[in-house]
Amino acid sequence: MEIKRFVVNPLEENCYVLSSGTGEAVIIDNGTFYAEEKEALFHYFEDNKLTPVRQLLTHAHFDHLFGTGDFYERYGLKADFHADDAYLYFDVTRQLEYIIGRGMNVKVAPLGTYLKEGDIISFGTHQLKVIHTPGHSRGGVAYYCEKEKVIFCGDTIFKGSIGRTDLEGGDQQQLIDSIKQKILTLPDDVVIWPGHGQPTTVAEERGGNPYLLM
Repeated sequence: MEIKRFVVNPLEENCYVLSSGTGEAVIIDNGTFYAEEKEALFHYFEDNKLTPVRQLLTHAHFDHLFGTGDFYERYGLKADFHADDAYLYFDVTRQLEYIIGRGMNVKVAPLGTYLKEGDIISFGTHQLKVIHTPGHSRGGVAYYCEKEKVIFCGDTIFKGSIGRTDLEGGDQQQLIDSIKQKILTLPDDVVIWPGHGQPTTVAEERGGNPYLLM
């Protein structure tokens, strides 16, 4: 499986494109904001002759969904996410007013499918398992590919840190429980691809993440 990471928007969010040898691909957390970021993403699909089949969100904070509407207009793919984050997804203006003090008209893709724990996302010869990881937001999910030993966690866990829990729907104990029960129970060599920053591994975070050593 090919993993392409785009670091986008003013918050330097990680947008991922995962592709299989068949040419089918999924996009995770399309936070492209500037015109040049959106074009770079489109060019990547076109230059590599990829066919996008799912547009996925780990959670519905604004910096992870800025580009969903343009992607829908280009490829016709609606957005899939957990139902517990619907209140965030469908009111991005309120999110922005609360977090940065200024609203903005954000064009999002229509709802595709509400995801739930245990759902399987298939593309090409690969599969992603949906794991519900609430705490950073109510509907946070991770996407785990057992075959490739990789997991895409959004803002649940970072290299040496964890997601913030001071936003609406956040709960620090719930987040720590999600990480310990759903992520750190995976094999040591599973690579964690977070919503911001550099990748890490389950072993590294289990042994050295200060937020998880208590």
